[in-house]
Amino acid sequence: MPISADRFEEIDDDSGPNPGTNAHEILSFLESHQDQAFSQSEIAKETGVTRGSLGPTLVRLREAGRVDHRGNYWRVSDHVQSVDAATDHAAKVAASHEDEPMAYDEWQDHAVDPRKDRE
Repeated sequence: MPISADRFEEIDDDSGPNPGTNAHEILSFLESHQDQAFSQSEIAKETGVTRGSLGPTLVRLREAGRVDHRGNYWRVSDHVQSVDAATDHAAKVAASHEDEPMAYDEWQDHAVDPRKDRE
């Protein structure tokens, strides 16, 4: 069944693998051990993902930029670590401002309508 263009635009492809999938299990394990790299057999043992599914899933995660691969070892990518750090920071900043009222009125005093003040 087709969906509307508006609904299509709302689809978030960067939300990561769905919980319960092999990709989610692998990525969750590697993210919880960000300072280490693992062989496929070690990842299979720790995640319960079968060896037959593990290799193709790791390749897809590498192509998506979520894991890095060198030699026989795999680890969560630097990009994923950076995004996680930025998300944690943003959440902490937002939490620290939860009790402060937003200063919209003060901002409105200085706001410029770009439709009116063109050069």
